[in-house]
Amino acid sequence: MKKTKIIFLVLPKVHLLDLAGADQVFYEAIDYGLPVDVVYCSYTDALETSTLLGLGALEHFSEVDVNEGDYVMIPGAETSLINGPEMAAQKDLFQWVIDAWHKKANLCSICTGAYFLAMTGLLDGRKCTTHWKHTDILRRKFPRVNVLDNILFTEEDRLFTSAGVTSGIDLALHIVAKLKDDHLSYKIARELVVYNRRSGQDAQQSVHLKYRNHIHSGIHKVQDRLQESIDEKLLLDDLADIACMSTRNMTRVFKKETGITINDYINLLRKEKIRELLKNPDLSRRDIARHCGLKSERQISRIMKA
Repeated sequence: MKKTKIIFLVLPKVHLLDLAGADQVFYEAIDYGLPVDVVYCSYTDALETSTLLGLGALEHFSEVDVNEGDYVMIPGAETSLINGPEMAAQKDLFQWVIDAWHKKANLCSICTGAYFLAMTGLLDGRKCTTHWKHTDILRRKFPRVNVLDNILFTEEDRLFTSAGVTSGIDLALHIVAKLKDDHLSYKIARELVVYNRRSGQDAQQSVHLKYRNHIHSGIHKVQDRLQESIDEKLLLDDLADIACMSTRNMTRVFKKETGITINDYINLLRKEKIRELLKNPDLSRRDIARHCGLKSERQISRIMKA
């Protein structure tokens, strides 16, 4: 299987959390089996982070082959560096990034990395965001860019920008969801002990992410099993065993922690799965019913109308 490359373009005086937060998301994703490779490159072979931690042995950007579907991540760095003469002189680097986009790769900035992305001209006429301290400055410096305030991240024409610091984690989780699904993104968020938030541009939040803002491990295990086995008929007694509770207590605690009943939650999972499968013209409604653990096509209509 061809692997997607996640390419971190590391600039001198990079903000460590901008780099490490997103990087950790992809590290966890690889551990879960996501077919991606992570690559680190720069225009210099040794540099320091903004906290003076030295980084070395980085591959030169010109040696990194970027293909369609790859992601080039640009973590934020000290603005004095990004807006300074040293960066402006890196013509070959800017062209490499522009060429990557024309090859249908995805370009993603974190925090002040938006300055770098704006300098390529690719953000002209497109929406973007950055750290709240920099939105007004970015807007004045690049008036052709549609800079948005009070949003975690943006996505338009394979150009992604995030607000900075921990929102780089949100952006990375969003990318994982695009590469695989919301469930994997959620599992990684839990691994990192963060909420899996979504962009304000999304029309709605996936049921795989809703009803999970609680800390009850037994109910999380039940939800995991339901999400992974929606095509199976799972008995309440079996789910109670997973939660290490009695059946009566499990149903009570489930509603207390999530705000809905187990049956309603299952139907929401099925509704989302049905919507996904209806996009496949090769599947009959009978096939869709089977994939969702339903006995008849009529149940599909009943669930979709609920």
